[in-house]
Amino acid sequence: MRINPLFLTDGYKTGHHQQYPKGTTLVYSNFTPRTNKYAPKGCDQVVSFGQQLVMKIIHESFQNDFFSQPKDVVCGEMKRELSMYLNTDYDVSHFEDLWDLQYLPINVKSIEEGTLVGIKIPVLTIYNTHPDFYWITNYLETIISNLLWKPITSASIAHTYRKVLTKWVEKTDAEKDWFIDWQGHDFSMRGLDSIDATISSGLGHLTSFSGSDSLPAIYGARKYYNETGFISGSVNATEHSVMCAGTKDDEIGTFRNLMETYPTGILSIVSDTWDLWKVCTEHLVALKEEILARDGKVVIRPDSGDPVDIICGFIKNENGDILNSDEEIKNGATYYRTPKNTPEEKGVIELLWDVFGGTINEQGYKVLDPHIGAIYGDSITIDRADEICARLEAKGFASTNVVLGIGSFTYQYNTRDTFGFAMKATYVEVNKPKFDGDFNPEGREIFKDPITDDGTKKSATGLLHVTKILNEYFLVDRVTWGEEEGGELQTIYKDGEFLNQTTLTEIRNRVKNLWKNIIYKW
Repeated sequence: MRINPLFLTDGYKTGHHQQYPKGTTLVYSNFTPRTNKYAPKGCDQVVSFGQQLVMKIIHESFQNDFFSQPKDVVCGEMKRELSMYLNTDYDVSHFEDLWDLQYLPINVKSIEEGTLVGIKIPVLTIYNTHPDFYWITNYLETIISNLLWKPITSASIAHTYRKVLTKWVEKTDAEKDWFIDWQGHDFSMRGLDSIDATISSGLGHLTSFSGSDSLPAIYGARKYYNETGFISGSVNATEHSVMCAGTKDDEIGTFRNLMETYPTGILSIVSDTWDLWKVCTEHLVALKEEILARDGKVVIRPDSGDPVDIICGFIKNENGDILNSDEEIKNGATYYRTPKNTPEEKGVIELLWDVFGGTINEQGYKVLDPHIGAIYGDSITIDRADEICARLEAKGFASTNVVLGIGSFTYQYNTRDTFGFAMKATYVEVNKPKFDGDFNPEGREIFKDPITDDGTKKSATGLLHVTKILNEYFLVDRVTWGEEEGGELQTIYKDGEFLNQTTLTEIRNRVKNLWKNIIYKW
């Protein structure tokens, strides 16, 4: 969609150029996660990610849809619309001056993408580089916030999934630590609210994982992160329409035809179109030798019901009581099977073990035969991922027996408030007239601290400096310009030019270093 980028802001900002103190020449702001109160369990920090993506989108929008368009057209459009919007004769001279300049006069700094940042630490700062355009800093607040909160939020949630899965792989199948790259798979595109969201959230997922069915993220990695190599991967997989077309009466024939179509490699087959338990206890028994003779893995995919129960079956105590909570399982529950011994009580992984068997690894956990596996891709959350792994461990199975599809239930049920992101001004410069007619520049350290708030909305003050000590970031506010120019906030965009660009590969490598340095606690 082509749109004049001057529309990409809140309506009330169109008058702010008149509202700053007379003589204002500079506005300095920052974008900061203020709280994790509404974030999923375990998300106590954020992954710095998306700043380069956001600035490239903004830059491209201004270049293509403002600076390269006729001045009278783009500025005339703003005059016409804002005059009606505000019921006044709106003066667009400041927009015309910006068009004459032909670039965005801003300096944008960012914490290195792919690093872990604590709450209350700014991940981006921005200020104007030309005194006439003090208004542009916070005019861009809305679009920066609109574009940036989602990639950071999705990257941070993906990182927390990675922490959970890493913990259980280390406990139950450490020799397959490579498997974690593929154990969290992005299935979210159909439930996200736009293609842009698919790109930004999908790239956030890919900072921690390699598996994804969100193809637009590949385009995003090429365009916004200069990626030339591998980005993401997936496997041949069916959907319910394929299974239905083969008919319920010949479901086993559909399985056989699929294996003939794909004689090698991983093949994922949706298996709960009708009766998952029949598939696991009858169809797979009949197909066992064909599956074992195949050069690759057949992956069984249920996606209906409670994912924890479907994958793991039930954990019961010695009295036969079903234990549903993760805490009960962790507190030493022993798995007991009731006399009925039903498929529902066993769950998919144990049923696959019954048919295909496998091996016991060095840590003493069961690992399915490499020709068979499972994936679950519906309603997965961080808590459910943890509970699935905990239940499997309690039953003696390695967590690597299952892949989890992470969908819009994870990546769409978020807002800017998930991590309390906000962009706030903390410093301005104002020229105060002197008696001799000259001006005396005055720097003003500004802040907000609402008395009616619980402290969440209290901002930093003045110019900001972020330092790093032993992989942890610390904020120092009220610094000098000389101190502001150092530290971990590095310029990525200045006066229409990009600096210190990065790639998705570099970001992934930084995230991998985080995993090596983190002690996983859950």
